[in-house]
Amino acid sequence: MSRVGKKPIAVPAGVTVVLLADRIEFEGKKGKLASPLHEGITARTEGGTLVLARKDDSKSQKAFHGLCRALAANCLQGVTQGYQKQLEIVGVGYKAKLDKGVLEISLGYSKPILYPVPADVEIVVEKPTLLTIRGIDKQRVGKVADDIHRLRKPDPYKLKGVRYVGEKLVKKERKAGVSGA
Repeated sequence: MSRVGKKPIAVPAGVTVVLLADRIEFEGKKGKLASPLHEGITARTEGGTLVLARKDDSKSQKAFHGLCRALAANCLQGVTQGYQKQLEIVGVGYKAKLDKGVLEISLGYSKPILYPVPADVEIVVEKPTLLTIRGIDKQRVGKVADDIHRLRKPDPYKLKGVRYVGEKLVKKERKAGVSGA
């Protein structure tokens, strides 16, 4: 049996769960999300908990059982608490500012990069070198954070670029053939 799939999901007070044939809809204080249900996976509520079950024990059903349960748990956490990721910008002259739904990031290129902020995600520039990305959908928050991270990945020699807060980086030594540095 799937170890993830068989765990019940505790539904807190104030969250509405609607069970449909192909998805589960959650509505909470932060917003509304839907989690897909794969063919052969069923959901039911039992006194404040959400339980997912599968029709047989085939390998694919076991995999989808755990996946559907994890996606439902992510949606539930999103509508109650939300998700956030923080990025820090390291480098001389590297900075970001937000203006009318467009994030302007200077990362050492000839022109600043203009990144349009999606409607379902909130970006807060706490300092010119610290960004916080918030939203209710875990996948969207991660995707936006990754898009910004990829604009200038941290350089392994000087460690400058866009990195996640708390990301451990290993600084490389200079190349052996270089002289005069």
